[in-house]
Amino acid sequence: MVEVAPSAPAPAPSGPRQIPIVCPGHTRPLAELQFRAVNDQDEQRTFLVSACHDKNPMVRDGVTGDWIGTFTGHKGAVWCCRLDPQGYLAATASGDFNVKVWDAITGRELYTFPHKHIVKTLDFSPDSRKLATGGHEGLLRIYDLERPENEPSMIAQLPDKKVTISKCVWLDEQVVLAACSDGGIRFWDIESCSSGGSKILRTLHVDAEVRDMELSVLFSGRRVLTVAAGKTVSFFDLAGECPLLHAHPMPVHFRDEGGASLHPSGQKFIAGGSDLWVRVFDFSTGKQLECHKGHHGPLRCLRFSPDGKTFATGSEDGTIRLWKTDP
Repeated sequence: MVEVAPSAPAPAPSGPRQIPIVCPGHTRPLAELQFRAVNDQDEQRTFLVSACHDKNPMVRDGVTGDWIGTFTGHKGAVWCCRLDPQGYLAATASGDFNVKVWDAITGRELYTFPHKHIVKTLDFSPDSRKLATGGHEGLLRIYDLERPENEPSMIAQLPDKKVTISKCVWLDEQVVLAACSDGGIRFWDIESCSSGGSKILRTLHVDAEVRDMELSVLFSGRRVLTVAAGKTVSFFDLAGECPLLHAHPMPVHFRDEGGASLHPSGQKFIAGGSDLWVRVFDFSTGKQLECHKGHHGPLRCLRFSPDGKTFATGSEDGTIRLWKTDP
């Protein structure tokens, strides 16, 4: 007779009890969420875009969760969806080996950039003129959106061909951060691409494959990099030599799903992964402050809104839920 080890008991809910806004529409596990605040006719609006394995990335009102539109055209799971800083363009990365750029107002497909393997991540440059992409090829491509017919600038293959790029984000107009499956976060000098080079300015290291990476600009103006990998959420100060601020062990793992997001105040963060619970932690100590139940599948992605008043979670259950930070 085989003896089965008992499963770990579910944590008790803590903090103010919440009933989140449920945003249905997706039919498969979520892959990524992004809030974007843009100016719309003299008022600021916040949008929420979602990437999903159902091939249909969506855009919603970031406050109410109301559906606005769906970008249709991919033939494989969509792993990443982003709006550009001005809110006019959207870009999606897919398992169909393609990146698509869309008119974010009309939903019309503008460009398709073919790749040779699954594309897991992309990001617009701060001036919206360039697009960085990465994935299972281990190549970071830079596309000039003002000359989309041109071949992309291609940064050289990572030293180990088995290393893939899981997340990328622009630090500024000249530097792109690429998080990789070997636990390395490489700062690539984009200017060197134009001359055929591939200069790495520095590399940060964590103990496992990077599952999630977020660059936050806090209310104070400080820039902090949040990294979820293994069973740890790490925070790096992006000033100077990028010292490690904190590395907090988590009650969940990030091997297959999950992520973390830092509140714009820099005082707390959210994290979720291998179980159904949404947790809020103290930034300095790592102490759990709140624990909420709402999803019916493991968490895949989490993000705070730009004003910090709400946060969104996406799950394997195919739903997005909007929570209040201070209910």
